[in-house]
Amino acid sequence: MARKIGIDLGTANVLVYVKGKGIVLSEPSAVALSTRDGRVRAVGAEAMAMLGREPESIEVVRPMRNGVIADYVVTEEMLRHFIGRAAGRFRFSRPEVMICIPAGVTSVEMRAVRYAALEAGAGKAYLIREPLAAAIGANIPIAQPSGNLIIDIGGGTTEVAVISLNDIVVSTSVRVGGNRFDEAIASYIKRKYNVLIGERTAEAVKIEIGSALPLDKPLVTQVRGRDQVTGLPRTIQVDSNEITEAIQEPLEAIVNAVRAVLVETPPELSSDIIDKGMVMTGGGSMLRRINDLLTEVTGVPCYVADQPASCVAIGTGLALENLDVLYDSLSGLDLT
Repeated sequence: MARKIGIDLGTANVLVYVKGKGIVLSEPSAVALSTRDGRVRAVGAEAMAMLGREPESIEVVRPMRNGVIADYVVTEEMLRHFIGRAAGRFRFSRPEVMICIPAGVTSVEMRAVRYAALEAGAGKAYLIREPLAAAIGANIPIAQPSGNLIIDIGGGTTEVAVISLNDIVVSTSVRVGGNRFDEAIASYIKRKYNVLIGERTAEAVKIEIGSALPLDKPLVTQVRGRDQVTGLPRTIQVDSNEITEAIQEPLEAIVNAVRAVLVETPPELSSDIIDKGMVMTGGGSMLRRINDLLTEVTGVPCYVADQPASCVAIGTGLALENLDVLYDSLSGLDLT
């Protein structure tokens, strides 16, 4: 019997869910290539460890950008690696794979993801919209005739959707996510302190002290980078309120996306959302006080799901186990 595998093919990370085992892989969406012959040198965590430290003979590539395939060939190689690891060495049939995609992708982008999965070794490849997968993974009762608002903040995109009766009623997708937070932090530190830092350092600062709203007792961390003036290594001290200031622009884009969906939501579903509140998933939802910010600006309670970073992968796997129930929701995504 073919193994069923759900894949959250994210801009920042790839998570793989296997039926009966749960999440078996969670690694960065990164591939290290030889600059001489294009051969794959490393995939996932091993490739990510090289980023910013690689010699001229190696190039580290992130084949996904803003939730869609930026480099088809490298994405196929990355999928082949992860599907092979999840399916095991001794498999007698090609696995069935369900991959999540952003709600706002084009039909061309959908086909690119599906064909990449088939070329990478999948026997059958299905697609599911990311907000739907996130809601399933967060244990939201989407089969009921009732409105549920889900906000999924990934590495490259933020998906906001109202779901009812196993399908999306209203949605929007903005190409803003955790990576934009990292870029904003790096730009702020460069502008204010004349210190250059890499994306991994910016991400570490975000995780360690980042907050969407000012904290009563600001957190402090040391940041190491290269001084723009002298060119020498330099250490500075940064607090969480500075990071809050740094990420205002991407936060505003996310807030506007939530507002836009609430404005378009039918009145009956709006009343359901006021009663239930909004649910946040994705790695970006783990930013301190981001749910408080959304509650403050919309007036609707906002909660972070349990295991937010894993919700999409779990939901993708569960959707594959319930194809008959969700078929109408998926049938527009080229299941042939």
